[in-house]
Amino acid sequence: MLWARAGDGTSIFVNLWEFEVKPGGEQSLESAYGAEGAWVQLFRRDPGYLRTLLLKDPSRPRTYLTLDFWHSESAFQSFRNANHEAYLALDDSTEGLTLRETHLGSYTQTAPHNPSV
Repeated sequence: MLWARAGDGTSIFVNLWEFEVKPGGEQSLESAYGAEGAWVQLFRRDPGYLRTLLLKDPSRPRTYLTLDFWHSESAFQSFRNANHEAYLALDDSTEGLTLRETHLGSYTQTAPHNPSV
């Protein structure tokens, strides 16, 4: 089935963050937040984690977005509760890479009204 649904009726949950990196810190941020970075390694501890995308804004070269994909909001909340201390420690260790971090929101994807489209 293309639109597998979580128990709360959603098929996916995404946290979206924007980062403005300090000058010269681009490589460090890409290492920490990239496909094999410390954040992904932490998230992989949980079976509800799906993947992370790290995007770089071509018109603002020190601006990045991360999209963290989870099976559901409840899966993410369960992860946060179970890994609270590790999450805070990693957040503290990477805070110095940026001038600004903004949580742009959390989003769910639901099945379309017409799944054949």
